[in-house]
Amino acid sequence: MTFHPGQSGNPKGRRVGSRHRATIAAETLLTGEAKALTRKAIELAMGGDTTALRLCLERIIPPQKAGRTVKLSLPKVQCPADLVAVFGSITEAVATGVITPEEGQHLTSIFEQQRRVYELIEFEQRIARLEAKHDARP
Repeated sequence: MTFHPGQSGNPKGRRVGSRHRATIAAETLLTGEAKALTRKAIELAMGGDTTALRLCLERIIPPQKAGRTVKLSLPKVQCPADLVAVFGSITEAVATGVITPEEGQHLTSIFEQQRRVYELIEFEQRIARLEAKHDARP
């Protein structure tokens, strides 16, 4: 039987929030051992075990999954020419350490999409003018 994209082989599927049997079994085995395991991981990390150290640090400061809120004063964009100043401001903010290069890249991509919209609008207007000029010919 072939499934179509977006169609599950089991439409009812697993209930939201339900856990896998292996997860439940692991939790059962570890019940009561969390404190001892944590202490051992800390001891290994303090002894120089880099894997244990990474594990401990990830628990203290979890890896960021979502970016932080960036507060940056940018020029208002009302026409395509304004984007030059915006890109300059973003570059300056990265260069001075106000935002990270990754944050600058994300901001730049947002404004790049806006530039493409302006470009599309201009392209459509040019085509409309050419078609109007062509239709006006005898």
